[in-house]
Amino acid sequence: MTTTVSITEEVREKLTKIAADIQKEKGRRVDLNEAIEYLIDNRRERRPDLLEKALGPPGHFDSDYKLLINERRKDELRAKRRYGV
Repeated sequence: MTTTVSITEEVREKLTKIAADIQKEKGRRVDLNEAIEYLIDNRRERRPDLLEKALGPPGHFDSDYKLLINERRKDELRAKRRYGV
């Protein structure tokens, strides 16, 4: 059984690119239906626990962030000295 689905031109172009990637991988022609099946079969499961962990209280974030900021400041100072920026 087939049905018609209405999609925007932008989505159709993206789906066509995905189908082209699948064609390269499989070495044969792939239609848009197979590309949609591929996307459905390979979708990533949502992990709300990871989101909570990422948004939760920081562990070593503070010290790592301070180190990153200090290194960035050093980079900016080097650029000012070298390029006068």
